[in-house]
Amino acid sequence: MEKKKIERNIFMLGLVSLFTDISSQMIYPLLPIFLSSVLGASTSFIGLIEGIAESTASFVRVFSGWFSDKLKKRKPIVFWGYTLSTIGKPFLYLATAPWHVLAVRFIDRVGKGVRTPPRDALIADSSRKEEIGRAFGFQRAMDRMGAFLGPLAAFMLLPVLNNDMRLVFLLAFIPGVLAVLIIVFYIKEKAQKEDSPVRTVSVSLRYFGRDFKMFVVILGIFTLGNSSEAFLILRAKDLGVTTVMIPVIWLMYNFVSSIVATPLGGLSDRIGRRKTTILGFLVFSFVYFGFAFSDRQSLIWFFMAVYGIYFGLSEGVLRAYVTDLVEDKSRLATAYGVFNTVIGLCMFPASFFMGILWQYFGAPLAFSFGAVLSLISAIALILLIKK
Repeated sequence: MEKKKIERNIFMLGLVSLFTDISSQMIYPLLPIFLSSVLGASTSFIGLIEGIAESTASFVRVFSGWFSDKLKKRKPIVFWGYTLSTIGKPFLYLATAPWHVLAVRFIDRVGKGVRTPPRDALIADSSRKEEIGRAFGFQRAMDRMGAFLGPLAAFMLLPVLNNDMRLVFLLAFIPGVLAVLIIVFYIKEKAQKEDSPVRTVSVSLRYFGRDFKMFVVILGIFTLGNSSEAFLILRAKDLGVTTVMIPVIWLMYNFVSSIVATPLGGLSDRIGRRKTTILGFLVFSFVYFGFAFSDRQSLIWFFMAVYGIYFGLSEGVLRAYVTDLVEDKSRLATAYGVFNTVIGLCMFPASFFMGILWQYFGAPLAFSFGAVLSLISAIALILLIKK
């Protein structure tokens, strides 16, 4: 079978994600160290920064999606979202107090919240119906490759810059600017695919069908068991992975995610989004049970690689599934706003529950909790959604 080329808009949006994630991931792994060692922030304040950042992005997303549908425009909102995230990064070079970092993270997450729903809708608008899974898979693959290259660039630059993290933060501005320039010169607005008459755009869920609503509920249940990846790193350290090797295991996971995302997105085009999503939930459950009951370091490396496969089965596929389940494409960006908001709002309690369970009952029970919720989500998807 002849392999079709990636559509130009999708390829360029993939490059935008690549350069943006290189920029962000040059900074993100170093921020906890910078906050605690350089600025003297407490661990509770570091947690507060991340909690505020993610919650902010969650609330912004649903309104960004609604606004994009109301304007019937994607590119301008995508541009301002990426620009907002980019212009805040150089101010980390000047940060002298923990609240300065909080302000930068807040601006960065507002930008992410603004750009994500219209960007996902633009990918859907730019895709052939039979290749939506592959399109989203490609975008997530480029995103994950950026998450691989960003930390790698930071770890290579630090020795050259005498471990000056501020200079790394300053250099991270460059790939962010490249991403914004690609949007300006190479991304084209696409006519929205309207399968039904355009009605008044509203944030209300009553305009969406039963399957989409059930999908959102199931996704919320799953996300409550999908805690921060920081807990995977802590578990790896518990089982003997040295501090020096932690960046390597992180890079391996992102590399695997990047390699498998496009073909697994294409798989969902062939066998259906529902089957692929169920498979993703089952793989996640397998990984979390693995982290719960592994007793040696080598198994953690194996399960971390499989975790990368889970991302290939989920990140792009779930976004493509939204397109399948939303019949009125004039509300597509609003649907992506709801989708991203549910994930964002459930991530905070997910990590909180994980921390409490680990502290009082141990890591095996904490990881088993996430694995069981993933199994419940897979069963619910089988029983409640037929599309």
